[in-house]
Amino acid sequence: MFTIIVALGVTTLILDVVYPWLDRADEGYRKALTLAEQLGMRPLIAHCDLGLSALYRRTGRHQPAQEHLTTATTMYREMGMTYWLAQAEAELK
Repeated sequence: MFTIIVALGVTTLILDVVYPWLDRADEGYRKALTLAEQLGMRPLIAHCDLGLSALYRRTGRHQPAQEHLTTATTMYREMGMTYWLAQAEAELK
């Protein structure tokens, strides 16, 4: 019984602390992505997509994670950004 109460307490703590952080991270990446798109900053767009991919993968949202990762790798390849392309491709494994 005690173990269940502790587990519920830990779960509540995680929900109260982690989820607001995840929402802020998602919002921050989306704002940066919108601004980068408006300014035509392709490297920053790719970095935002890579960051969103990592965030979504860590939170179990695999479909949007894959979409952002595909966008990032495509853009890195088009821009000849080999270092970042390798970093993004490592996420595929």
